[in-house]
Amino acid sequence: MKGIPRGRYTREFREEAVKLITEEKLSLPEAGRRLSLAPSTIGNWVKASKVGKLGEVGKSYRPLTEIEMELARTKKELIIVKMERDILKKAAAYFAKESLPGTR
Repeated sequence: MKGIPRGRYTREFREEAVKLITEEKLSLPEAGRRLSLAPSTIGNWVKASKVGKLGEVGKSYRPLTEIEMELARTKKELIIVKMERDILKKAAAYFAKESLPGTR
């Protein structure tokens, strides 16, 4: 599933993510779940923070516009809705098959 495009997080967001690991002592997977990020991304930010280069991460990318952020959220929601639809289709076919006479 594709999320917000790479490198489009604010410096403040990165700093708060690093604080979850360093100050609040959360594990990388737990912090990733809370922030909807890959644990490896947060791990890279923690490493950059330790060497004092967290502010340089993502400088080469321009910030996302509101429209781009909305598009990313909409795409993510569409993927979830399609998965739910497919599950419901399979469940409906399963129960319809069971309700036919002579199938059990």
